[in-house]
Amino acid sequence: MGAAATDDRPQGRLAFFPIPFFAMVMGMSGLTIGWEKAQHLLGLDLGINPWLVGFSSLLLLVLALLYGAKLVRYPQAVLAELRHPVKLNFFPTISISLLLLAIAYLPLQQTVSRTLWFAGAGLHLVFTLYIVSAWMHQEHFKVQHMNPAWFIPAVGNVLVPIAGVPLGFESVSWFFFSVGVLFWLVLLTIIFNRVLFHNPIEDRLTPTLFILIAPPAVGFIAYTRLVDDLDTFALVLYFAAMFLTLLLFSQARRFLRLRFFLSWWAYSFPLAAFSIASMVMAEQTEVLFYRYFGVAMLTMLTGIIVILLWSTVRAVARHKICVPGH
Repeated sequence: MGAAATDDRPQGRLAFFPIPFFAMVMGMSGLTIGWEKAQHLLGLDLGINPWLVGFSSLLLLVLALLYGAKLVRYPQAVLAELRHPVKLNFFPTISISLLLLAIAYLPLQQTVSRTLWFAGAGLHLVFTLYIVSAWMHQEHFKVQHMNPAWFIPAVGNVLVPIAGVPLGFESVSWFFFSVGVLFWLVLLTIIFNRVLFHNPIEDRLTPTLFILIAPPAVGFIAYTRLVDDLDTFALVLYFAAMFLTLLLFSQARRFLRLRFFLSWWAYSFPLAAFSIASMVMAEQTEVLFYRYFGVAMLTMLTGIIVILLWSTVRAVARHKICVPGH
């Protein structure tokens, strides 16, 4: 009776707080790790690492509290997102955020990093099993529901070795990496079938095309951690990420025409991953081009993040987000 009364009363904006908000943490954490890598590569200490890590951690905490409040007050709204064919795939952004913060904390506080890694890896395995089971057994999925956000569970799996190997969990890291690569290849085929032979992806989800960059870019970083070498497979992963980046940048006019959606945050983490991959490439090859290319990409990403933060705050203030139908 009480639950029914709660569901029937007018819903506030909290009921429409969207799970994709956690992509903000992915973008900020990616930026944090990128600047940690750039300073190490250039032999600099700008004193910004604790601030960036602190802001990313605070952002995750605030979003987790808000979404937790939504879960307590509007459980049916959360359940609806879990059953939604598109929003479902954004739930692993929570576990990915934990894994990224584990990487960010690694050079600062290894105990915190280990705790975050265990929480992120365990939660991500749960999300992966749940989502893949839903893909296999749900009957309401249609081809138009398919978009690059479906890569998010795969990306999280290939992230695990980046902190997992330094923390001493190599076998577990290989397990997650293998799962991520398997589903990346499967989903890549389905995505291109969707893009080539069906209706175009709608505007609000078009920025998610940048997620295509993330699996090979993150995969490259993780693989070099696992094998501690730059072999043929590593090169294939890096240059696949480079081609996808060039492909999407060649369509810049199309993306610049889009009005702001929360999905714009899909630009941030993939570009962070590729900039870090380029700096890892610089370490492995000692070729200056990759060093300056990676730092240039990171500098551009910093500007993009500033724009995304401002656009998000303005959209929330103008009631463009956390409203029905968003």
